[in-house]
Amino acid sequence: MAKVAFIGVGNMGGALTKAACKSLGAAEVAVSNRTYAKAEALSRETGCRAYPTNQEAAQAAEYIFLCVKPKQVQGVIRELESALRGKTLVSVAAGVSLAELQKWAGEDTPVLRIMPNTPCEIGKGLTALAGGYTAKEKHFIDIENILACSGLVERMDEDMIDAYNAVAGCGPAFVYPYIEALADGGVLVGLHRDEAIRYAAQMVMGAAAMVLETGEHPGKLKDAVCSPGGLTIEGVAELERRGLRAAAIDAVVAAWKKGKSYKG
Repeated sequence: MAKVAFIGVGNMGGALTKAACKSLGAAEVAVSNRTYAKAEALSRETGCRAYPTNQEAAQAAEYIFLCVKPKQVQGVIRELESALRGKTLVSVAAGVSLAELQKWAGEDTPVLRIMPNTPCEIGKGLTALAGGYTAKEKHFIDIENILACSGLVERMDEDMIDAYNAVAGCGPAFVYPYIEALADGGVLVGLHRDEAIRYAAQMVMGAAAMVLETGEHPGKLKDAVCSPGGLTIEGVAELERRGLRAAAIDAVVAAWKKGKSYKG
């Protein structure tokens, strides 16, 4: 029996499958997908085992990761009803609560939720992990081990997942346009496009590492770059005039509000 099966290998399911293959070894990973050819292609790439049906993949593993759209979750759980006996169910679907999962899967099935972000694909992601009342410490530890090569796994109460997702799940999409805009500015002042993108991306990565590794408040780190009357504070003042900070706050709040009612 494999350790884990991923039901659905789209962008996120595929990224988590690759991480699990690195963490556990490909022999411990099973996959299935509505389009079998997609599961087969991932199998050829990673060495994991592809199954033609969700039922077969679920029967072959101890942990079942549902990487399907939220509106499909209930139907897939019903499809897997007999295969879930003695297994642990892990949902990646936004907006589907642990209470709903438990009701659909039954009281004998431990259920947990994860919410990864896209940098998991390159091992630099962040994944929220919450468990229902049926989940034991062993289940949390096993999931942390399964996802070890995806990046960081952060345990939290379920009621914080929407707030987390608005910052860390949606956040990459907020940062990419900023990197692109910085690069556009670099091109405007004379840099070649490939240079400007590389410089902007490396700078954002380095700045983020400074926050994480020094433990300093971002405001203090910003102040350390700004000399009195210098070019950096001139640029910071322009960002403030254009409302960068307010726009970022509003983006997080808008995503959070959507997440509270999301069933897409």
